[in-house]
Amino acid sequence: SVDLSVAGEHCQAIMEGRHVDVIEMDAASHTGIDDIREIIEQVRYAPVAARYKVYIIDEVHMLSTQAFNGLLKTLEEPPPHVKFIFATTEIRKVPITILSRCQRFDLRRVEAGTLIAHLRRIAGQERIEAEDAALAMVARAAEGSVRDSLSILDQAIAHGAGAVSAEAVRAML
Repeated sequence: SVDLSVAGEHCQAIMEGRHVDVIEMDAASHTGIDDIREIIEQVRYAPVAARYKVYIIDEVHMLSTQAFNGLLKTLEEPPPHVKFIFATTEIRKVPITILSRCQRFDLRRVEAGTLIAHLRRIAGQERIEAEDAALAMVARAAEGSVRDSLSILDQAIAHGAGAVSAEAVRAML
């Protein structure tokens, strides 16, 4: 968890999803060339408040071939004030012409012990009684995915009426 009281102005705005120079697009629901054209037209404008304008494209592998081709020219010669962040779980579906113009970071799944500690901390902050065995089951079911573990924990809290027991989690899963 991040302590927002010590975060700078830009970091706080980004974490709250309200920074004007950080634009996020879900490629799963915006797959076409028209969506990419809109980005390409906007990259020429300088950032409003930050040093860079950052475009985050999630599920980038979902873009159409035409959309990838439209993005290629901008990736070949990006304006100095623009950064692109592409996220995908299907790297094989991203054309090599795009990959060759990117710096790649492969993220690994979170270890079970770390995930359990994170879930325990969240349960404590939310004042939820959670058994260690139940949190271990949640972490195991999430297979190292923080997002999935939080979703499963949320379901377990609802399923257990505010308490998370191993018996209830086992029945739920």
